[in-house]
Amino acid sequence: MSSVPSITLHNGVTMPQLGFGVWQVPDDEAATVVTHALEAGYRSIDTAAVYENEKGTGRAIASSGVPREEVFLTTKLWNSEHGYDSTLRAFDASLDRLGTDYVDLYLIHWPLPMFDRYVETWRAFEKLYADGRVRAIGVSNFQPPHLERLLAETSAVPVINQIELHPRLQQEQSRTFHAAHGIATEAWSPLGQGKDILNDPVITKIAERHGKTAAQVILRWHLQLGNVVIPKSVTPSRIRENIDVFDFELPAEDLSALAGLESASRLGPDPSEMDWTG
Repeated sequence: MSSVPSITLHNGVTMPQLGFGVWQVPDDEAATVVTHALEAGYRSIDTAAVYENEKGTGRAIASSGVPREEVFLTTKLWNSEHGYDSTLRAFDASLDRLGTDYVDLYLIHWPLPMFDRYVETWRAFEKLYADGRVRAIGVSNFQPPHLERLLAETSAVPVINQIELHPRLQQEQSRTFHAAHGIATEAWSPLGQGKDILNDPVITKIAERHGKTAAQVILRWHLQLGNVVIPKSVTPSRIRENIDVFDFELPAEDLSALAGLESASRLGPDPSEMDWTG
């Protein structure tokens, strides 16, 4: 079993730096896939209400034999539930589906600035945290202006911001802002959704030199930058491969070569324009 390092969030809660994401995993497959991840040594599982697999994820954790307190469980509030009372109701529904009485980290999935409700929503998150129903609260897909408004108008600083981040979208501005305010950076689609980035000659050359796969090199890059990372796979061999990244280190020249892959290429929506509430 791989030994995954932890990071300490600014409220003192620790979480594994490498976890397992279940985006696009159907609920009837989630229990099996999450079980494979837990058996491989993952102790952080990232789901969301909109993924529609909280039930399967919760079943896997409950039946794994791993004590609940040893699994760092993240879920997210979906866009259609923004607002104070609706957030509290949505959280209760997520707990019910997960079959647990608390989550370790609760995130606002998208800021939806055009609806102007994320500050109100965040106040409900503050209540959930104050009531001890969630160990840490954070956001996802927030850009610095959205974070600045939370910092100005509310009392709790998000512990983490989960954003699209991979070698072709390195998010330097956001990472710098996060570091200045004690906010951890978490990468979704850390492997660029497995697109052609895994065949990039810069990455494959580094991988050959280290005797690793392209995916392992990218994950190692994230870890050395200090990012929290949540790769997703449904293939048991790749699930194990993605956690086997703690026996090598990328030297400065490799990090520099990877930094040169930045192209501001998004795979997902622009957070300032994303307005889907369905």
